[in-house]
Amino acid sequence: MSITMEDLRHNTEEIVTDVLNQAQLKAGDIFVIGFSSSEVAGGVIGQNSSAEIGEIVMGTIYKLLHDRDIYMAVQGCEHINRALLVESELAERKDLELVNVIPALHAGGSGQLAAYALMHTPVEVEHITAKAGIDIGDTAIGMHIKHVQIPIRPQQNELGGAHVTALTSRPKKIGGARAVHF
Repeated sequence: MSITMEDLRHNTEEIVTDVLNQAQLKAGDIFVIGFSSSEVAGGVIGQNSSAEIGEIVMGTIYKLLHDRDIYMAVQGCEHINRALLVESELAERKDLELVNVIPALHAGGSGQLAAYALMHTPVEVEHITAKAGIDIGDTAIGMHIKHVQIPIRPQQNELGGAHVTALTSRPKKIGGARAVHF
């Protein structure tokens, strides 16, 4: 990886701010984060997890979301069935199904591990339906975003060695030829 930790922090802030602005989230919305520190470090997903990279990226995202009163949901890896780490307040408010797992570096990932330390009362949930999210390292977050999904193309589409994509959503358009949509 040829990126410094300060550059990593700065680039994360730039990318996430861009995505949040394009997604037009408001206080109380949910934002999913898929994250591979291995990919950020220039490796292959799931092969070279880095707690340090996880702490920098999640710490930066946590602050950005917290300042906007947006809920953070961090997707875990396939070893925990892509469960999401969220604040217990959100799980209770949305009546989300809890699962019994605690994130670890190689089962959940460095992003979940870092977020676990940042959150007040973290819990794992099986599924969530968020308005938008970011995918750092091709981790496949689409299953956790509302229908109809709309791709967001961040101005900067790489973080370290990781490919970055994002999604937002819009309400479904229903009705026939006479229906009027906003």
